[in-house]
Amino acid sequence: MHQSLKKRLIGEVIDREGGYVNHEADRGGPTRYGITEAVARDYGYTGDMRALPLVLAHDIYADRYWHSLKLDKIATIHEPLATYLFDYGVNSGPGRPAETLQRLLNVLNRVERDYDDIAVDGAVGPATIGALEDYHDTRGRPGLDVLAQAVNALRIEFMVSIAEARESQEAFTYGWLSRVIELSPCGEGAA
Repeated sequence: MHQSLKKRLIGEVIDREGGYVNHEADRGGPTRYGITEAVARDYGYTGDMRALPLVLAHDIYADRYWHSLKLDKIATIHEPLATYLFDYGVNSGPGRPAETLQRLLNVLNRVERDYDDIAVDGAVGPATIGALEDYHDTRGRPGLDVLAQAVNALRIEFMVSIAEARESQEAFTYGWLSRVIELSPCGEGAA
């Protein structure tokens, strides 16, 4: 389910990231299709990054940034939230958006009246999905829209903190912020 959303989002990331890039201020080092050399090596690629196969990039995005965040399940609940979490994971690793989601679910449960707090461990598992389902049952679609926008708000704050901590990252800040703001607004294309 939601294979078309996953395929579209991965295609958009690959198109946006482009081919080979080795920007001197990018702490991730050389990339192709947005895949860093370290991540490519984690997936067994040993060649020059300029020659990273497109199919491998697609497989990495699906495994590392889609499936690890359980986005097939989240997309059945709220496609915009899945979209935001996927893109956040691509830029910051999958643990950070998972932690952001978990933190928000904990502060939105009305002191555990709606559902129990969950561990903020950066791993989306049954407890996180259960809390999200309970949140949806309590708050409905408007609540999911608020949750999705809150994820983006905390993501923007994180990006600003990176640029504040390392002036060299200011070279990327406008692009980072534009990327978040240009994501589909809540409500469009949602299930």
